[in-house]
Amino acid sequence: MIGPWVQWYNTPMSEDQFAKLFKYVEEFRSDVEQKFEEAKQDRADIRGAIAELSAQVRDYHREMKLMSHQMDKLRAAIIQIAQETGVKLKVEL
Repeated sequence: MIGPWVQWYNTPMSEDQFAKLFKYVEEFRSDVEQKFEEAKQDRADIRGAIAELSAQVRDYHREMKLMSHQMDKLRAAIIQIAQETGVKLKVEL
């Protein structure tokens, strides 16, 4: 027994059916293309945000390193001044 789908499959498509199918496929392709472009833009935005945050972290790290170096120099200067003036300091590192 041959199923009804075989008869449907073997029946030629009318021009109206073909036009509807073609229109549906074109709309679907257009929607997919639009969503792809939106996703592409989202990825570009995310990459830009990551690059910006990376630069901020790098700058913050440099600033903290410089501040640490300055604090070490100030601590050494304070200890030297205290020793030269005879002031006793309790130094906690």
